[in-house]
Order: sequence, then structure tokens, then C-alpha cells
Amino acid sequence: MRDVLYLEQIEQAETLLKPQRVDVLRQLAEPRTCTEVAARLAQTPQRVYYHVKQLAAAGLVEQVSSRKVRGISEGIWQAVARSYWLSPRLVGRIGGVRRVSDELSLGHLLDLMEEVQADVAALDRGAPELPSIGVSGEIRVPAERRQEFLHDLQSTLQDLFTRYGGVEGDAFKLAVACYPKGEDRD
Repeated sequence: MRDVLYLEQIEQAETLLKPQRVDVLRQLAEPRTCTEVAARLAQTPQRVYYHVKQLAAAGLVEQVSSRKVRGISEGIWQAVARSYWLSPRLVGRIGGVRRVSDELSLGHLLDLMEEVQADVAALDRGAPELPSIGVSGEIRVPAERRQEFLHDLQSTLQDLFTRYGGVEGDAFKLAVACYPKGEDRD
């Protein structure tokens, strides 16, 4: 099992981003049969099997072995990674239609900022050490180099998630916001 699977295909993201499938995927952090997952989620084995087949077709789970139960072969499935990272290129395109409207992007950015605020507010400010970093800056990118810039940013972040995406050690949350700068304010 890999530590991080970087999702670059829209089909993978659409398959993963369904609440029932996320629940099934979490259960498959350890090798399990559809019947075992169904019992843990109070679902029917057929329903779980349907979701497992969709996840397998998208390359998010794999059959790691099988066993005979009452003469029937039953697959044992496991997630292919401990965590998944969605490519920034896919954000706004999920749902089959390219939805890159400013409203959706702004809404996502506002949700992210709200989440960061809540996380920071919940930190224990009395702790002797709060290792954190905040960086803000302005980057000017000519229109013809915009895709190159986004690709470089994506590659850099992918490298960090791959190198430090393990299950051991202190957990840090990384939130990156990149948006067009509005009018200069005094």
C-alpha cells in the first residue's frame, strides 16, 4: 500500500468523491471482504460490492487475495493508498462538466479559509511549542506562462505530499490558496 495516491484523472476523482465510497474506502485500509465491510457499515454486501467494483475500476482499491466461503470464492480487497491527493487541475471539473466559474472557485477558497481559521482557533496556545509557518507573497505571471506556473506549483506540492505523506510523525495540515489579486487597497 502506498502512502499517497495522486489523483490526476477526472474519473478517479468522481469515483472517489461519493460519501458511500469514501466510507467503503476507509474500511479497506485493512484487507477485508465486501461482507465484512457491509457488516461494519450496516449495508448489504451487494451494495458494498458495487462500490468496491467502482473503486477497483478507478484503481483506488485492489483485490489482494480470495477465500472460499461455502463453496463461493470471496475477494479480499484493500485500498491502494493510505491517503489521496486531488490534482489542482481537477478542481472545478468534477461532475463531468468543467465548472471553473469564479463563484465556485471563490466559494471553495472561502470554505478553505474558514477551515484554516477553525483549525488555528482550536490550537492550544499554551503549548510550549507550536511549529507552524505562514507565508504570503505576490507572484506576477504573464498570461502565456500561467499554465507553466500552475504546473510548477502542482509539482512542488505533489513532491511534498509524496515525501512527507507517511503515517508516522507529527501531522501538519497544508493549505495553499492561489487567487488573482484584486485592486490594491491602501
